[in-house]
Amino acid sequence: MRVLVFGNSGSGKSTYARALAEERDLEHLDLDTIVWEPRKIAVQRSREAMMASLGEFLDSNTAWVVEGCYANLIEAASDRCTQLVFLNPGLEACLANNLRRPWEPEKYESLEKQNTMLENLQAWVESYYGRDDECSYEAHRGVFDSFRGAKVEHVSTPDTSQANESV
Repeated sequence: MRVLVFGNSGSGKSTYARALAEERDLEHLDLDTIVWEPRKIAVQRSREAMMASLGEFLDSNTAWVVEGCYANLIEAASDRCTQLVFLNPGLEACLANNLRRPWEPEKYESLEKQNTMLENLQAWVESYYGRDDECSYEAHRGVFDSFRGAKVEHVSTPDTSQANESV
């Protein structure tokens, strides 16, 4: 099983992917870990470095779940996945989920530091349906609609039991 999970920030990607990885004993990759320099959320690695890291992960694991909001990376891995999962619960759900986001120590030195980014994150989430970048609804919709393999779109925030049921 090789699953790609993507959607807006706050859509439940990490929760869904972690639950699926644990239930099915899959290796898990959060794309943020290969997009950003370690402990430097606002400092992006080169495209070459991101693609190399993604390739290394895919090559070294036979069963995995990869999650993130980066349509270019999702698309790059899509020819190797067995299931595509688009989490699209809507703007209000994403905003509310971000307010409940637990501390992500792999990204931030402290919860306080993480919370200093919340206002910017919420504004970015609010622009999801109007942006045209690789993390926008337009990009996600394009990846999902063009994928010809097994796929599912969740239009409400899935609970962790849905992660195992939908794949």
